[in-house]
Amino acid sequence: MNDFVKKFIERIIEGALMISSTVTTLTVLLITIFLFKEGISLFNQSPLEGDNIITVSANNKVEHISSAQIKNIFDQKITHWDELGGKKDSIILFTFNDLSTYFSDDEIGANFELLPHKIDSLVSNTPGIIAVFSKKYLAPNFKGKIVQVENVSLTQFISGEEWFPTANPAVQLGVLPLILGTLWVSLIAIVIALPIGLATAIYLAEVANQKMRNIYKPIIELLAGIPSVVYGFFGLIVIVPMVQKTFNLPVGETALSGSILLAIMALPTIITVSEDAIRNTPRSMKEASLALGANRWQTIVRVTVPYSISGISAAAILGIGRAIGETMAVLMVTGNAAVMPHSLLQPVRTIPATIAAELGEAPKDGIHYKSLFALGCILFLITLVINLWVDYISRKRSNYSK
Repeated sequence: MNDFVKKFIERIIEGALMISSTVTTLTVLLITIFLFKEGISLFNQSPLEGDNIITVSANNKVEHISSAQIKNIFDQKITHWDELGGKKDSIILFTFNDLSTYFSDDEIGANFELLPHKIDSLVSNTPGIIAVFSKKYLAPNFKGKIVQVENVSLTQFISGEEWFPTANPAVQLGVLPLILGTLWVSLIAIVIALPIGLATAIYLAEVANQKMRNIYKPIIELLAGIPSVVYGFFGLIVIVPMVQKTFNLPVGETALSGSILLAIMALPTIITVSEDAIRNTPRSMKEASLALGANRWQTIVRVTVPYSISGISAAAILGIGRAIGETMAVLMVTGNAAVMPHSLLQPVRTIPATIAAELGEAPKDGIHYKSLFALGCILFLITLVINLWVDYISRKRSNYSK
């Protein structure tokens, strides 16, 4: 009877564990599917916000226009239609802000009921006009021509250099500055953190006595448990003013400030993983090196570190992964300027910081909302590549050990 009860309890435990693992796996899978579903839907959508349309006169040769060209027209960088493949007429821009310039209140009606007819007349009688207005004010027998605006493409999204997701009438969704800002800050952070972390790991594993190791180890592990917002406050109060004063900058919120802060945050991961790899070096290899006449430091440099290089590489990559995914601390110290990074001493913006800062203000199912999910897909892929790289290096290290 007791055996039956034990087996029954074991079956219940096994079933509970199986259900738990299944639910967890499905949850992660569904979250990933939801992320990519929302992100990919961006590329089937017009960059025009709301139900706006762009119209020209019927005689205008221009049939298609891109969001970048619309921005250049509004910025007056494009002033003639021949720059877009049309005639040499000057471009005349009409938006709802220009209603009072062209029409009186009586002409458009108290409830704008006469506005469709007036816009139709204006567009059909003005050869160089480009009119941007809501589709609900389009006349039933409109005599002008609706210009097709090119949908957001993956190439433009990845290679574009301007991030203005709330621009009106056409958003600008170039994420290259955000991608480069993320990689720029993260890689410089690892360049700073890796030598310090490796030196500390070597000291703890090969040089420090047991007493010192027992003191330093908990302190390093404590650093990993500090909330990122606390690191952000530290960076804002200490690192940002230091960088500003050292380089005589107008502001201290720069890529360098973010890199220094991320380097501090990545140190616990790098030190812990590197120390484990160094301590796992077989004692026989160290003794053989010493027996051949090498001193302790020669053994560390030429035997221990080369043997542990896979683990050290994994530590560096995990540190990069920590830096790339960091949100709050980076948001507080990098300046949040979505511009192409050319120097460590200028403000930048990273992908996680952009999502955290803008998602709460993006209208649900709007183009801004979907573009942030597309950014999440990019960050997911970057993190996935890093994790696969770590797994590859760990397997290589395991095979080498055998």
